[in-house]
Amino acid sequence: MTLLYLFWAFFVPNILGYGGGPPIIPLLQAEVVDHFGWMTLEQFGDVLALGNALPSPIATKLAGYIGYQVAGAPGAIVALLATIAPTAIAMVILYKFLHLFKASPQVMAMTQIVRPIVAVLLGTLAFQFFASAYASAGLWQTAALTALSLIALEKFKIHPGIVVASALVYGAFFLS
Repeated sequence: MTLLYLFWAFFVPNILGYGGGPPIIPLLQAEVVDHFGWMTLEQFGDVLALGNALPSPIATKLAGYIGYQVAGAPGAIVALLATIAPTAIAMVILYKFLHLFKASPQVMAMTQIVRPIVAVLLGTLAFQFFASAYASAGLWQTAALTALSLIALEKFKIHPGIVVASALVYGAFFLS
């Protein structure tokens, strides 16, 4: 039954997550953390941070790791299939329609409408991570890491993977 739940937990967000990885992340968090309780918000945040630091699509990395944590190798396979299947099915079925309507004003408008929704979902997730970090690390550590990360990303244009890896190393040595 766990494999079926695992399939469902990854299939639904990937079928509903129009636009790739970023829209899927809050949906996966709702399933993995809130609905099934396989991970805490902190654990999900750690997996997300590590996944963002590595190359390849974020959804498949999350699926492989979380699936393995929940049900071993069969869980990883099921979660990966559930992540890949919606896109594969949609591409096979909708290829002709997508090609016909790619320049349609309605399709372009739909894309423009989805962007702010994704921004709000990601902002909500970021706020939850910030609140969780504040609860576990305290105000000064959280504020310092946030400020240093922002400066590193915006002023010095350091790659996000390096910033995430640096914060992980800091957390491993000073917050554990």
